Amino acid sequence: MQEDDNGHHGNPPPARGGHEGLREWLRKANYYAEEFYSARYRSTIARARRDQDDLFMLLVFSEMMGVPNPASYYTMELQPLLLERFHEWHTRMGMERSPLDHFRCC
Repeated sequence: MQEDDNGHHGNPPPARGGHEGLREWLRKANYYAEEFYSARYRSTIARARRDQDDLFMLLVFSEMMGVPNPASYYTMELQPLLLERFHEWHTRMGMERSPLDHFRCC
């Protein structure tokens, strides 16, 4: 028999005693347990995340809207990344048009 790179003689490597099957079953059980637990709270979690994102967006663009922001130096570099979501944000906040005079997104 020919020997391969790992020193085996053409036969498959020995099984690890079924630990892989148990690990896979535990992964699936963990996934379903998390889904069962979080299903009730999914909308609440999504709403809290959206509120947190809205506050963050306000902090990033507050200086441009005339609200003093002590962290404007650090949030200035985030503005280009968040411009894509700016229209969604200002309409969700109840502003029909962009609140920024020099930036039109609508």
